[in-house]
Formats: sequence, C-alpha cells, structure tokens
Amino acid sequence: MQTDGLTVGVDLGGTKIAAGVVDPKGEILSRVRVVTPHDPSLIARAIASAVEQVRQGWDGVRAVGVGAAGYVDRQRSTVRFAPNLGWQDEPLREIVERATKLPVVVENDANAAAWGEFVYGAGADHEDMVMVTVGTGLGGGIITGGQLFRGRFGMGGEIGHYRAVPDGLPCGCGQHGCIEQYASGAAHTRRAREAAATDPGRAAALLALGDGSPDGIHGRHVTEAAMAGDPLALELFEETGRWVGQALADLASILDPAVFVIGGGLGETGELIARPAEASYRKALGGGDHRVYADVVTATVGQEVGLIGAANLARYR
Repeated sequence: MQTDGLTVGVDLGGTKIAAGVVDPKGEILSRVRVVTPHDPSLIARAIASAVEQVRQGWDGVRAVGVGAAGYVDRQRSTVRFAPNLGWQDEPLREIVERATKLPVVVENDANAAAWGEFVYGAGADHEDMVMVTVGTGLGGGIITGGQLFRGRFGMGGEIGHYRAVPDGLPCGCGQHGCIEQYASGAAHTRRAREAAATDPGRAAALLALGDGSPDGIHGRHVTEAAMAGDPLALELFEETGRWVGQALADLASILDPAVFVIGGGLGETGELIARPAEASYRKALGGGDHRVYADVVTATVGQEVGLIGAANLARYR
C-alpha cells in the first residue's frame, strides 16, 4: 500500500540513531541524531523516542521506516541477528509501532541505502542496479526489475560475505576469506598501516597526517595523501579498487545489472576508487568484449541515503 504525505526514516548504527521526516521528493524536513544506547534492550525504545522527537510539529507523518545493520526477516519485522547491536530475534517493528502508534517497516540498512540511491540518486534511470557500499565493511543492495531483491527469507544481498579467497582472512561473520576482508574501508586502512610498518620512509606522508605511528593512520589520511598525489596512497587505492572491481565482476556474472553504484565512505572519494574499480571490473568479467559492461558510478544522494531510503520504503509497506 502506498502512503502519501510524510514518513519518518531511521538509520540505526552501532554508535548513532539518525531520524528524519522525509517528504515524497526525498527532502529531509527535520532531523534528530542521538547516541545508540550501549544496552541492547534500550535501543528499540531509543528509536521510538527519536521518531517521536522528529515528528513533533509534523501532523502528516503516516509511517516509519527503519534501516538496521543486521539480518532482517522476510516480514520486515524482526532483526534476526545484529552483532554490532547485540541483538538476536529483536521484535523491532512491534516495539516501535506500539510506542509511536504508526505503521513500521524494518529493512537492512544497506538495502535501505540502495533503495534511496535507486529512487533519488545515481540509479534513478535504471530498473536493474546493484549498490556496493564500501564503508568500514562491505555491504550492498540489489534492485531488479525496479524491485528490491530480498531473497526467499529476507536476507539476500549480503554482498560482503561471499567467500572470495578460500581459507583467507578471518571475518567477523565466522567464515574466512569473505570479500569484505579485502574490498572494504577497513581493509584499505589495514593495508595502509601494514605498508607504514614495513617501510615507514615510503609512508612518510601518511604517517605525518596521523600521529606518526602506523596505528594512527586512518582512511581519511589515505584519501588526503592520494589527493595530494602521494605514490603510496595512490597504490593503496589501486589495490582496494582492484578488489572492489573483482567483486563487481563476480556480481555481474550472476546479476547482469545496468549500473553499479559505489557508496559508503570510499564511494565519497569519487574517481579515486571508481576508476581502478571499473578498470578491474572490466578486466575480470568473463566474456570480455562479448559482454555489455554495466556503468560504474559513485553515489550521489549523500550520507543520509539510508534514512531517506528507509522513509521511502515505508510508503510501500
């Protein structure tokens, strides 16, 4: 059922809860941001409180969409598992509906971001889109035939956890060799720190931007150094882009989308990540010149795309 008027979108993360009243054009009319409680039993109530705060003065609010970092069931109701939040089988929809007296839709946060980019951003002119969010981890969402693909049990699109390297690096999901351990912001930073520990002279620019130690190097320092032309930083972007491109090629072999949208923190670096990712994708895709290559672009909606996407999904509960 489509809901006209205003909806509230919520972006739930391990450290913050962002909520906003969103109109049908994707404009955020009011917003609040609160700290995510450390106690998992208090998080759902904190979400409901944020919704109540942000909707004050907006009588036209009709529904709430919550984007949560975790596995959400097919009914878009229960968060089955969210390790960063300490949740197992959390009945999030029921709790927030009871507190706000509004209909609620719960969705995986990366799916919500993909939907926001599909409706309002870089995927708006395509019916088939894959968004890959290259943040601390590697997430994403799949749009096919203009619909969000969720899978039979609601947990499709977990892009970061296919095993790209058998018996590779350990992953927080319990497996080894997940692509997230190679094509993510955390992997990008790890490689920078390893390079600095191995050859501090070559990493002088990165070390100077941090606190002088390898552990003081963060992703933003690699970006800043790369924008200034530092050779090591540019090599690090080439390496991370190669892994992202490999992920795109693997996904294209299965899904054959019209466009890949790179989002997340590294997506905000624009061509620094998009150029090597696209080159790697074209090289790795089987079939070569016999294939039609998808466009590879970076996200355009901005950091609040998950909130905006969740709000829009609430219109079609």
